[in-house]
Amino acid sequence: MFASLRVPNYRLFISGQVVSNVGTWMQRIAQDWLVLDLTHGSATALGIAAALQFAPTLVLSLWGGVLADRVDKRLVLVGIQLAMGLCAVVLGTVVLTGVVALWQVYLLCLLLGCFSALDAPMRQSFVSEMVGPGQVVNAVALNSLCFNLARIVGPAVAGVLIVAVGTGWVFLINAVSFVAVITGLLLMRPEKLYRTERVPRAPHQLRDGLAYVRGRADLMAVMVLVFLVSTFGINFFMTLALLARNVFGRDAEGYGLLTTLLAVGSVLGTTAAARRTRKPRLRLVAGAGLVFGALLVVAGLMPTYLSAGLALVPVGFAALIFTTAANSSVQLSVDPTMRGRVMGLYMLLLLGGTPLGGPLLGLLAEHFGGRAPLVVGGVVTVLSVVAVGLVLARRSGFPGLVRIKGLTAEAR
Repeated sequence: MFASLRVPNYRLFISGQVVSNVGTWMQRIAQDWLVLDLTHGSATALGIAAALQFAPTLVLSLWGGVLADRVDKRLVLVGIQLAMGLCAVVLGTVVLTGVVALWQVYLLCLLLGCFSALDAPMRQSFVSEMVGPGQVVNAVALNSLCFNLARIVGPAVAGVLIVAVGTGWVFLINAVSFVAVITGLLLMRPEKLYRTERVPRAPHQLRDGLAYVRGRADLMAVMVLVFLVSTFGINFFMTLALLARNVFGRDAEGYGLLTTLLAVGSVLGTTAAARRTRKPRLRLVAGAGLVFGALLVVAGLMPTYLSAGLALVPVGFAALIFTTAANSSVQLSVDPTMRGRVMGLYMLLLLGGTPLGGPLLGLLAEHFGGRAPLVVGGVVTVLSVVAVGLVLARRSGFPGLVRIKGLTAEAR
């Protein structure tokens, strides 16, 4: 289950990520709560903040993927982590000095989004360079395990700290946490990396990457599913805040507990995913998406805070199986010289839907209540997977046999 940890460079990377991810989740909870405090619980304002943080993904992640194929990923990642830490310092400072205003939070969300859009494809494509192709599935699962363990610890700690000392100190603690991941990157032994040949600068590289994906029906199916499910289903940062505060009348600790319960399910899902050694099939990606959507509806309909929290455990499990299977499937299906550009597109679709889904779900909550984003998001997720299955069944444009809820497509 932990085979990737035998690789020294990966051990350094994941050790830094454990600390940094805890800080990131602490900031995410504190930022959501700060927006709600500044706007007296406005779901629309929370959706706008999410859109600003993730909107740069629409513009920059594809170019980040092109850059990842050209540069030394390790050194560029160091610079990006420094910039993200500086954003946390500034946000913490304006809060602690009492001059914070909503526009400042919005601006820093936008800046952080720019750096995150460059970071994501760089970091995702760097995984195979650390562990080699034989350990990619395991490393992707362990990355998710690290991320979701942090999602258990981070929100719980953030909820306590917000009540005890306020959001400002939470942002500064996150800034300090970036030291760990930067140190891990700098201590790596470059000669032990499984480097792919850098792609020389040339015209039309972005277009070539998009054409490569367009010509692969298996990649197209995964990309479409990732976009639809992440846009309407995986918007927990907003839907759980609204569920905790506006439906059940809970404070920041209550919000943190919901996020923690979701993360418990994600850790269980990661444990299951880490045992896989082969490239996941498309039917696993689709099946996990269907189950996730159905469970999301159930969680949204739970009558009490406790029952809603417990329902989030299987939701987290299914969401993790879906995202890990999709990520591994894409990474192991592409030409190494295209990996950065393909993962740039993947991260665009995974995160870039948030600027669309965030405000839409926020407006939905304003008009129909805090449960509506979960229920509608789950329904849309299920319908999306079924629709993709129907299209594939008609096109039959990739090798193998795909079955999605009884839909069968036989390849040419």
